[in-house]
Amino acid sequence: MSAPEPLVGEQLAIDLVNTRPADADLLQTPEQLARWLRLQAHRLPEDFAEPTSADLCAVREVRDHIAAALTALLHNRRPPAAALRQLNAAQSAAPAIRHLGWDGARCVMTPRRTGTTGARLAALLAEAAVELLTDPAVAGLRQCAAEDCVLLFVPAHPRRRWCSPERCGNRARVARYYQRHKPVG
Repeated sequence: MSAPEPLVGEQLAIDLVNTRPADADLLQTPEQLARWLRLQAHRLPEDFAEPTSADLCAVREVRDHIAAALTALLHNRRPPAAALRQLNAAQSAAPAIRHLGWDGARCVMTPRRTGTTGARLAALLAEAAVELLTDPAVAGLRQCAAEDCVLLFVPAHPRRRWCSPERCGNRARVARYYQRHKPVG
């Protein structure tokens, strides 16, 4: 059986944490990371087309720190100081420099990160975590209501209960239908 498709569409940091559903890790290989990065390409300022094992390790480490912080918030606790420190360290390892250029008509500024591919990618994802963790909307962070699902989301609608209506929401509707219509006896 193949691994489930990564769920995307939440904030980048949540999408990263959601690459680790209940009994799987969707980022076990550089190829799986490359696939996830392609799904997120519209949010990334540069192409990270061919990540290495070292890049994968850097991303997974950042994912673990984001997950620790979000889990704490989900349970109304203070995020672990070590997780926050490590997210800051990941950003510092590949600082963003405002690169000045000319577009043919005027001067333009483009932020570029320095460092290895893994450091730049980890910094970008850590920065996405900082944006999420400081956003007041994170107070609405929820875990999917399905018993066997650990995926997180910030609901746009207060009645949202599932990570995805197509995944867990549909399974819940089918289960309710079955319970109402199962043969007696």
